[in-house]
Amino acid sequence: MAAMNVIDLHCDALLKLWERNGEISFADSAELDVNKERLLQGGVKVQCFAIYTNADMKAEQRFQAALDQIHYFYKDVLGNNPQMKQIREWSDFDRLEDGQVGAMLTLEGVEPIGSDLKKLHILYQLGVRAVGLTWNNANLAADGVLEPRNAGLTTFGKEIIQFHNEHKILTDVSHLSETSFWETLEIAKYPIASHSNAKAVCNNPRNLTDEQAKAMFAKGANVHVVYCPMFVKEEGEATIPDMIRHIDHFCALGGVRHIGLGSDFDGITNKVVGLEHAGTTQNLINELLKHYSEEEVRGFAGENFLRNRPV
Repeated sequence: MAAMNVIDLHCDALLKLWERNGEISFADSAELDVNKERLLQGGVKVQCFAIYTNADMKAEQRFQAALDQIHYFYKDVLGNNPQMKQIREWSDFDRLEDGQVGAMLTLEGVEPIGSDLKKLHILYQLGVRAVGLTWNNANLAADGVLEPRNAGLTTFGKEIIQFHNEHKILTDVSHLSETSFWETLEIAKYPIASHSNAKAVCNNPRNLTDEQAKAMFAKGANVHVVYCPMFVKEEGEATIPDMIRHIDHFCALGGVRHIGLGSDFDGITNKVVGLEHAGTTQNLINELLKHYSEEEVRGFAGENFLRNRPV
């Protein structure tokens, strides 16, 4: 059977390109879990590229850092690799030809925009189509999952989600505190979890409770399982069967048509055995085919995302 097309909702390759000042090549650098060669090898048809700025940066540096990462996206990811095609419209997924790989910008944490919604509009104009309000910390929009006070959305956070709703931007809940999650789910038209697993299977604060997952599925929102070992298994080496336990659990909660993949490649140093980089993605697909129908696995691989995307 030919490789199954996969849509991966999260990687941090842009952060690595930026940290290395563009000295490594997106085409084939072995330092990148996600490069063009590995995407083609792994049957990844669309890769989302997160813009992430470090918590220790000054606020005024973070917008520039975001723009710099977008620069590498245009100059190297797209500019040096004609097979890579930018996804700017939700219909662009349907226009990809054989041998082409779609590339979509996302934002992980709204720190780069400070308190200025105009900056979010600029990022939108540059192609950002999914936004997580926070990373693990609190910011001007909301509390992240590791903020002890577990507060919810600020007025500014609600304004951001309103902007998302108006522009058909996905609102990513993966790093939100529980209170922020519930408040977001109430008002976001296009919620998504780009890289989250099941807390019942692996008790990590970054994972979703059964109540959260069921609420996402009830709203028609997708949850994309993440390949980060500490979110897969509490102790010991994480394997592909361990990953599949999260998918099994989400299916048991009614999510079979709302599960996808969000690797977090280039944002993780430890790897699930057999999922070391984008080129190994079909290992997960092949294992899933032993447990699920081809139609269900196609759903997990990307068709659930396509069915539930904004129109």
